[in-house]
Amino acid sequence: KVNPMRELKIAKMMINVCVGESGDRLVKAAKVVEQLTGQVPVMSRARITIRSFGIRRNEKIACSATIRGDKAEELLERGLKVKEYELFHQNFSKAGNFGFGINEHIDLGIKYDPSTGIFGMDFYVVLTRPGMRVVQRKMRAQKIAKNHRVTKREAMNWFQQKYDGVILDKRHVVRD
Repeated sequence: KVNPMRELKIAKMMINVCVGESGDRLVKAAKVVEQLTGQVPVMSRARITIRSFGIRRNEKIACSATIRGDKAEELLERGLKVKEYELFHQNFSKAGNFGFGINEHIDLGIKYDPSTGIFGMDFYVVLTRPGMRVVQRKMRAQKIAKNHRVTKREAMNWFQQKYDGVILDKRHVVRD
């Protein structure tokens, strides 16, 4: 008998495309993200000026979108298919989240358009359990017991069981 409060699920998934410059390339990247997610992406700005990269503070340099629910699972499935369901253990954080990047968005099944070009993107997945809203709500927010938080080990097990994933580079010790 499995406790339903211990089941892991995807809270949200973020897709980020960093172009490193504002202008036409960023608009094209935003179009790719919108085509992929069906949502209007949010533009991210540079925090500091980096002269060697040619970016200024508050210049728009990236776009991202947050996806939840069934759409997130479907996009994650497509992203993992590109990675051949293989992730490194370094892709998993202590909080039980994980992320990975792909080099070409056309691998996700989007038709190549020469006027748009090819963009790489980052996927970041946040895992949660039922009852985590207690921490984040505004009124009567409470703490969650340590054993109810998602750990790195649990996230890795969830990935291996749900997607028959392979975790590479196991020679390093994984600490919970």
